[in-house]
Amino acid sequence: MSNREYEDELRSEQSHVAGLYVRLDEERARVKGEYRAALRGNGGTILERDDEVRARAKELKRLNVADNGLCFGRLDSVTGERSYIGRIGLFDQENDYEPVLLDWRAPAARPFYIATGANPEAMRRRRQFLTRGRRIADFTDEVFGKTDGHEHGDTALLAAVNAPRGEGMRDIVATIQAEQDAIIRHEHPGVLVIEGGPGTGKTVVALHRVAYLLYTQRERMERHGVLVVGPNPAFLNHIGRVLPSLGESDVVFTTPGGFVPGLHVTAEDGPEAARLKGSLQILDVLKAAIADRQRLPEQPIEVELGGVSTRIDADTAEWARQEARDSGLPHNEARTVFTEIITYVLTERTIGRVGKGWLNRSDRDAWERVRKDLIAELALNDRFTAALDQLWPVLTPETVLAELYTSRERLKAAGADEALWRADGTAWTVSDVPLLDELVDLLGGDPPDHKAAERERKTQAEYAEAVLDSLVGRQDSMDDEDHLFATDLLYAEDLAERFEERDTRDLVERAAADRNWTYRHVVVDEAQELSEMDWRVLMRRCPNRSFTVVGDLAQRRSVAGATSWAQMLDPYVPGRWVYLSLTVNYRTPAEIMSVAAALLAEFAPGVQPPESVRSSGVRPWSRQVSEEELGEAIAEFVRDEADREGTSVVIGPPGVPGTVPAAETKGLEYDAVLVVEPERILADGPRGAAELYVALTRATQRLGVLHQGALPLIGFTEFVTPPAMHHSQQR
Repeated sequence: MSNREYEDELRSEQSHVAGLYVRLDEERARVKGEYRAALRGNGGTILERDDEVRARAKELKRLNVADNGLCFGRLDSVTGERSYIGRIGLFDQENDYEPVLLDWRAPAARPFYIATGANPEAMRRRRQFLTRGRRIADFTDEVFGKTDGHEHGDTALLAAVNAPRGEGMRDIVATIQAEQDAIIRHEHPGVLVIEGGPGTGKTVVALHRVAYLLYTQRERMERHGVLVVGPNPAFLNHIGRVLPSLGESDVVFTTPGGFVPGLHVTAEDGPEAARLKGSLQILDVLKAAIADRQRLPEQPIEVELGGVSTRIDADTAEWARQEARDSGLPHNEARTVFTEIITYVLTERTIGRVGKGWLNRSDRDAWERVRKDLIAELALNDRFTAALDQLWPVLTPETVLAELYTSRERLKAAGADEALWRADGTAWTVSDVPLLDELVDLLGGDPPDHKAAERERKTQAEYAEAVLDSLVGRQDSMDDEDHLFATDLLYAEDLAERFEERDTRDLVERAAADRNWTYRHVVVDEAQELSEMDWRVLMRRCPNRSFTVVGDLAQRRSVAGATSWAQMLDPYVPGRWVYLSLTVNYRTPAEIMSVAAALLAEFAPGVQPPESVRSSGVRPWSRQVSEEELGEAIAEFVRDEADREGTSVVIGPPGVPGTVPAAETKGLEYDAVLVVEPERILADGPRGAAELYVALTRATQRLGVLHQGALPLIGFTEFVTPPAMHHSQQR
C-alpha cells in the first residue's frame, strides 16, 4: 500500500468511526432521557421505578466507558463482507437492527482474535486501529497470506506491551491473543484452572472471561453477581478498572481477609500457625472447642420455682446435652432443645412437690395449667437463665476463637497444638478468617425468640393503627356522608408491612455486606496461596461450583497453600475441573526472564518458564554495596526513575527502609524494579525462593539488583556502576 493509498484509507476509516460515535451519542441521549423519566417516576410501582432507574443507570455507564476506544478493528471476509469490532455492539435501528459494530464478545467477532495465515477463519484481512480519543492515529493490516507496507499483525500487541505502565491494569480487549481467547470463551460450566508463569496475562484473561460470561449469560449471572478474590488490597486496586472499562459493574472484589464482612485483619501468623489453621484438621479443633463449652455442673445448681427449691444436677444436664447434640442443630440453635429438656425435668419435679395430695396426672388439664405457670416463671428466673448461660452459653465465632487462642487449657481440651496460643485473642489474621466463617455455620444464629418477634410486630401494628386513626379523624377530607375511611381499605397490620425499611443498596453493596450471599461465578487469583480452609469458604459462596481459578504453583509462598490443584479441588469437584495453561510471557522482556529462569531452575526444576515475546535491549544489572552505601543507592534509583515515564518499585526483605515485600507486589507490574538484598530474601527457604522469583518478574523494562553479600544467582550481567548510576556520577 502506497502512502497516498494509506492516507485515503485512514480518512475513510476515520469517517466511518466518526459515524459510529454519532450513533453512540444518539444512544446515550436516548438512555439518558429514559433515565430522567424513570427518576420522575411516571407510572408503575416504587419497586418498578427503582428497577428502571438502576437499569438505565447501568446502561448509561456501559455507554460512557465505550467512549474510550469504541472501535479498535475491522475484519474483511473472503466473500467481501466487512465487520467492525469494538467494546460494545451498536445496531442500525432503521434496518432491522443490523449490527454496525460487533461487541468483541460476540461469536462473529472471534476471528479477529484467532484467525491466522494457516487458519484464516474465512477472513481475508484483519485491520487494527491505534486510536487517540475519537481519532484514528494509525492502523495496521494483516492480510492472510501476504504482508507488506503497513501490514504487520504484531504491531498493536507490541505497542501495548512496550507502553509505560500507569497506575492500574489495562484491559486487552484490542489485543487478545488466540491462546488467551480460547480461555476467555471456554464453555466449561464448572471450575476452570488457568495456570501461567509471570507476565502471561492470566489475571487479565480471567477478568475478560468474566466480561464474556456476563455477556453470554447476563440474565442468569446478574441476579447474583460475580466475586473476584485477589491476594491483597493493592492488587485489587490495580485490577479494579478492567471490568468497569468493559462496561461490567456487578462484581465484588475482596481478599481472603474479607471473607467475613466487617472483620478487620490486624496481625500475621507465623508459618506453623498458618499451616495448622489452613489444614482441614482444624475442623476437629473447632468442633471440640464448641463441645468444651457445653458443660455439666460440678455441683447441682439450685433454682427456686413455685415456692420450692429444685435443682439442675449432672444427670439432668447430661441428658439435655445429649438430646441437644443429637438434634443436629448448630450450637446456638440447639440451646432450645437443651432448655426444653431442663425445663421439663424441673417443672415435673416441682409439680410433683407443690401438687402433692391434691394434683395427679389423671387431671391432665390441671397438670398442664400448673406446668404453663411454672414455665412462665422459669422464663423470668435470673438464676435459671444464669444456669443455662453457664451450661450451654450462646456463643459468637469471635468469642469461641479468641478464648481458645488465649487459654492453654482450652487449646488442650480441644486437642489443638499449642502453637495456636497467642496473648491477644482478637488480633485477627488472614488465617483466622476461614475459621470464623466456619464457626458461623457450626454455631448458627441466636436461639429463636418468638416473644420478641411478636412484640416487634405488635409495636409496628400499633404505630400503623395510630396513623389510621389520624386519617379517620380528618373531617375535612370529604363532605359526602358515604365517603370511605382509610380503615375501609386497610388494616393496621397490612399498613405496618409498608413501613418496613426497603433495601435500596445495589447488588454489589448488598453482596459485600452479606456473609450468606451466594455468587453465580467466582474468580480466584493467586489461587496457589489459598489453604484448604479458604477453599471451604469459597465453595460455600458459590454452590453451583462455577469458578475461574488463576495461579502459578511455582510462585506459592504460603505454607498452607496448594502443592497441586487436585489437592484443593478434588474434594469438591472430582473429575469436573479443567486445567489450561498460558505459555507466552507478554510482560517480562527476555533479558530479565533469563535471570528469573535461572532461579526457577534451581528451586522448581520441573517447571518450564514462560517464553517472552520481546526483548527490551536493556540488560539487567547488579551492584554490590556496603551497608552504609545501601540507603543512598536506593535513593539514587528512585531519583533516576522519577525522571522517566512510567512506574517503579523497590522490593526488599523485611526491615530494609524504602522497600516493599515481594508478597505485596504479587500480580502487579512496573516499568522498573530494583531488588534489594536478594540473598536475604532467598535465605527464607522455599518461600524465599518463590518471593524472589516474584520480585524478579515484576519489571516490564528495567531490572536492577543491589546486594551486600555474594550474589546468589546465575544470569545477571554485572556492572561495577550500573548505567543510571554512571550517568549521575558524570553530571
